[in-house]
Amino acid sequence: MGEEREGDEELLVPPLNFAMVDNGIFRSGFPNSANFSFLQSLGLRSILYLCPEPYPEANYEFLKDNGIRLFQFGIEMCKLMAIDNAEWTGAFCKHSRGNNPRSIENVRNHPVLIHCKRGKHRTGCLVGCLRKLQRWCLSSIFDEYQRYAAAKARVSDQRFMELFDISSFKNLPLSFSSTRSSANR
Repeated sequence: MGEEREGDEELLVPPLNFAMVDNGIFRSGFPNSANFSFLQSLGLRSILYLCPEPYPEANYEFLKDNGIRLFQFGIEMCKLMAIDNAEWTGAFCKHSRGNNPRSIENVRNHPVLIHCKRGKHRTGCLVGCLRKLQRWCLSSIFDEYQRYAAAKARVSDQRFMELFDISSFKNLPLSFSSTRSSANR
């Protein structure tokens, strides 16, 4: 009977560099069709795509079929250091642009997956900036970044995270979790 059950189970394969960032917030590299069942198991409401290239049709159809919203913040890697603080924070903080409906902090978007091509640089920088908002120390932020970027880690990415200015953000939660009470939504 155990063998029959194993044959009937669907294989759940996470995307490259997949991890939980906070409750209801995930990160990864670009998902492909082999990852779709896994993504369905997360019950995603939104995907925050950090690349400037158009989203592939097969992936877009998967999102449409599963009621998942796509928010694209197309960031050219070579221009990352030139992005201004307010522009970058618009991707994840509703305080930066009023009540930004596309932000990570907006719990109506949770569960949300943040991804770029490999889940290393753009995603790593965004998560690193989020960690600064959560008051992580830089050494822990860099350790997490290096875990995913590995041999491709860039000093310029770490410098970007180091220079990210959180002084304009007041009363931010230490968690961007979707498990906060519904009174806060």
